[in-house]
Amino acid sequence: MTNLKSQEPGLTTVAVARSVGYSTQQVRDLERLGVLPAAERGANGYRRYQERHVIALRAYRALAAAIGPVPARQLMPTLIHGTLEAAAEAIDDLHAQLARSRHEIREARRGLDAVLADTTHVFDDSDSMTISELAEALGVRSSALRHWEHEGLVNPDRISRSQTRRYSARAITEARIVAALRAGGYRIPRISSVLAQLREQGLTTEARSLLDERLSDLAHRSLALLEGSGRLHTLLREQRQSAGG
Repeated sequence: MTNLKSQEPGLTTVAVARSVGYSTQQVRDLERLGVLPAAERGANGYRRYQERHVIALRAYRALAAAIGPVPARQLMPTLIHGTLEAAAEAIDDLHAQLARSRHEIREARRGLDAVLADTTHVFDDSDSMTISELAEALGVRSSALRHWEHEGLVNPDRISRSQTRRYSARAITEARIVAALRAGGYRIPRISSVLAQLREQGLTTEARSLLDERLSDLAHRSLALLEGSGRLHTLLREQRQSAGG
C-alpha cells in the first residue's frame, strides 16, 4: 500500500494536474474550495502536493461522475475533513439515492409496458393517487406535478364539484416517465414529444430507449461512486492513521 506520509519533496501543481487530467487552474480552484487538503508551501512559496492530494482529486473526479460536479464540490470538504464514519454514512445515502432512482425508472418501464399492452388487470381503482401521494411517491413537489399538467405532460382526472386531482394508473405511468426523464436532464419539449407519440400512435421505441439510457447512466454512476468510495476510504484511513501516529 502506498505510504502517504512519504518524506518526498512533493509534487508541483503541474505534476498533480497532469496525473489527474486537470488544468493547473482547476487544481488551484479545487484546493481553494476545500475539495482537497491545503497544500504545504515550500521555501520559495510554491505549493508542494503529496500523493494524498492526488487521491483526493481522483476521488472527487469519480464522485463528480456519480452525482455531478457541483454536488461533489459541496460534499468533498465534509468528507475529507470529517470522520470515516460520517463519510461512510454520506456515501451510503448517495447509493440509496441512486437505488431509488433506479427503482423509479423500472416502475416507469413496468407502467409503460402495461399501457402498451392495454391491460386493465395490472391496476385497479385502489392504485389511483392524489397529487400529494403521487408527489411523495416520485420524490417531487406537488408544484412540479401541476407544472407538468400545465405543459400537457400529465393529465389527472378531476373529481366533480371539488375539482380535486386524481391520478389514474395511466396518469401515474406518465408522471413516472416524466420524473425519470427530467431527472436525466431531458427537457420538457423532448418529453412532450415522446408522450405524444405514446398517446397518439402507440410508438414506444423512443420512450423505452430513453428510459433504458437512464438505467445505463445510473449503472455508470453507481460504478463511479464505488470508485470514489474506495479512494475516499484510502484517503481518510491514512489521514486517521497519520493523526493517531
